[in-house]
Formats: sequence, C-alpha cells, structure tokens
Amino acid sequence: MSLTTINHQEIMLIGFHALSDNIRIQVLDLLRTRELCVCEIKEILDIPQSKLSFHLKTLREASLVNTRQQGKWTYYSINLSQLVALEQYLSEFRRSIVLLPTRLCEN
Repeated sequence: MSLTTINHQEIMLIGFHALSDNIRIQVLDLLRTRELCVCEIKEILDIPQSKLSFHLKTLREASLVNTRQQGKWTYYSINLSQLVALEQYLSEFRRSIVLLPTRLCEN
C-alpha cells in the first residue's frame, strides 16, 4: 500500500496502529539516539528474527522508520517527520476541543 494512494486519516490510523505494540515502541526507543543494524536490534531485544522482521515491516509501512542498506545488513533510524505528523494530529485535538462542564445524568 503506497502512502500516496491513501488519505490523511488512513495514514494516521496506520501510524497509531504501529505505535500500539510494546515491541515496536521498544524498537523506536532504541532508535532515539542512533541508527541500528537489524542484527543489533535483534540482539538487544532478544527476540527471534522472524518476529522482529514483522514488527520492523509494520514500522516501515507506517513510515515511522527509515532504512538504509549496507552490504547484507539493513540499518534502521527514526523517521522524525512521520512522528511529527502524528504529534501534530493529536495536538489538533487539544487546540480544537472545547472543555464543557460535565453533564449530570438524571435517573
């Protein structure tokens, strides 16, 4: 699925879905400070290659990580622009929601 063929709401949905898993959050935490090879991520998280591949694929499809091929290894880094887009989406709620007094239900 290409990001150019889907609408803004779907992009947000894919991004937030990718952030809904503990392993994917751990991967992003590892990538906060530096680019890592898939072999390094696998070793640090101590998970099977197949499981890590699934999670990295999900992060790539959500455009949350960038990849770089060097020899036989793939290196991952955070795609800051996509994280910023998700953050801006959420901040729109903060700016647009009017806080209303709590309604009391009558029984």
